[in-house]
Amino acid sequence: MPRPTGRVLTLLELLQSGGTRTVAELADRLGVDGRTVRRYVDHLIDLDVPVESVRGRYGGYRLAPGFRLPPLMLSDDEALAVLLGLVAGRRAGLMTAERTASETVSAKIRRVLPKHVARRLDTLLESLAFTDQPGGFATPDAGVLLTIADAVRHRRPVSIRYTDRDGRRSERTLHAYGIVAHSGRWYVTGTDPEIGEDRTFRLDRIADARTLPGSFEAPVGPDPAQRVLSGFATAEYRHEVTLRIYGTVEQIRAHLPASVASLEEHAPTAGKDRATERWLRVELRAERLDWLPPALASLDRPFVIERPDELRDLVIALADRLASYARQA
Repeated sequence: MPRPTGRVLTLLELLQSGGTRTVAELADRLGVDGRTVRRYVDHLIDLDVPVESVRGRYGGYRLAPGFRLPPLMLSDDEALAVLLGLVAGRRAGLMTAERTASETVSAKIRRVLPKHVARRLDTLLESLAFTDQPGGFATPDAGVLLTIADAVRHRRPVSIRYTDRDGRRSERTLHAYGIVAHSGRWYVTGTDPEIGEDRTFRLDRIADARTLPGSFEAPVGPDPAQRVLSGFATAEYRHEVTLRIYGTVEQIRAHLPASVASLEEHAPTAGKDRATERWLRVELRAERLDWLPPALASLDRPFVIERPDELRDLVIALADRLASYARQA
């Protein structure tokens, strides 16, 4: 049986996870009765841990809001989740500009873990292999990221200093709807009130951000992630491509995702769902066309090229090469 001190620490851990816990819930988790739970709460209060009593039908106990509780207590599973999350975030490029932050927090967690837990985690991390290379992306400034996140949450305009891909610098106001992580980069999407259009900006290209007075209403329609993907698919590039492909939405999206192409029914039919094969119009913009013929070949569905003629020539050339290779003994 656990010793009373161990149960008191378990109670502290339960309260630290947030929210209000009923006496019945705490008694069940600790394996004691309600009177004992109240005695353990008194022990915590004697140790200057601010446990609040919440009255009412759904009352119970909780920690005082804003209380920062040292030391942080993690179970084996929680420590593993934190360390693996740091490793995954670092490899995916989804870290802030303070790249050493993930290394120092990993070291702090390892330093306070019991030796047997630390050895188990080290064994896992040492034996873990990845099939892809670590992300080499530029990372956003932590201050910029947190400022924009606060502006998104409270619907406050934000002023940003931005450098575009051509090196041009500008200062603009943004009504930011959301922050999106996509393919190893951070983006913020919102409306530029000066031109009345939706814009998407890479966070690592924002040098400074500050909230402004006022507020705005978020628009109805697609969520921030959909807006970012749609922006990628309709961005200005050298070639505008229009295709008609016969297949299901899932078949086409497996090779031409939403970040690459927009999709609509060529001849809409009532009652058709995403799993029904039909002619779909596909539109995309691309700086180069050489990757499209292999993508269409791997799709292996009937298609019609509406534009440009250059793409049709590239597809025919690829088909001729494949046929030539297949004839070789």
